[in-house]
Amino acid sequence: MHKSIRPLFWLVGAYLIFTTMIYFLQERFIFLPTRLPQQYEYNFEQDYLEFNLNSEDGAQLNALHFKIPNAKGIILYFHGNAGNLSRWGEIAGAISREYEHDVVVMDYRTYGKSTGSLSEEALHRDGQLFYDHLLDLYSEKDIILYGRSLGTGIAARLAAQNRPARLILETPYYSLLDIGQRRFPFLPVKWLLKYQFKSFEYVKDISCPVAVFHGTEDEVIPLESGRKLFQSIPGERKQFFLVKGGRHNNLSGFEAYHRGMNHLLATDYSKRSEER
Repeated sequence: MHKSIRPLFWLVGAYLIFTTMIYFLQERFIFLPTRLPQQYEYNFEQDYLEFNLNSEDGAQLNALHFKIPNAKGIILYFHGNAGNLSRWGEIAGAISREYEHDVVVMDYRTYGKSTGSLSEEALHRDGQLFYDHLLDLYSEKDIILYGRSLGTGIAARLAAQNRPARLILETPYYSLLDIGQRRFPFLPVKWLLKYQFKSFEYVKDISCPVAVFHGTEDEVIPLESGRKLFQSIPGERKQFFLVKGGRHNNLSGFEAYHRGMNHLLATDYSKRSEER
């Protein structure tokens, strides 16, 4: 091999190896689950019901149901890409207490005590499984879908396929493909990514009001991606809550977030009370 083309040869080889690694290891970049033993006992500030739902493919999905007296409604919460219910249960419980709603939060496949194999379609089917479960317990007009980070794509598609009272998206993305292309502009991400979560397509079919919360200093999902998603939502039944100084994991530490949540949930409660 001529010495002048040898560096190019090694550069192309390294690029192909890196691209292959990204393709086969992408689940490790997207999903950061922490496992829990089946006998693990959760410990939270308020009472909760732990339960499991079984999917058609045999996966057992672990979940928590936080209930409060005289709840104004029920929030089905889809969490971010890291940890498990030992962490997300704390967050769901705090939302339940603060905003006077029952809350159900599930662990995705391979997270916590949940079993099964990951795929984008399986995650969407699991979301519908829990929505159907809530329809046996609550009126659909009392169900609010809440997605955070990774969970915003699941919540958005679920809202498009059902008729919940509202959809709330915290730190959402235009699509996972959009985030991948921003992070790896030198890779053919469109052809490599198996998990695309095209939220911008889902929101086109949503009939309920939509609220988006995003921080100006989000280091994981850029504000531009959240704004682009918001702009793709048709109609006027949408609100964007900008949290100045907010990063990816700390929006609940800002007054702007709490003002927005109180406004949304108080408005929903008032409308549902009038319907009754």
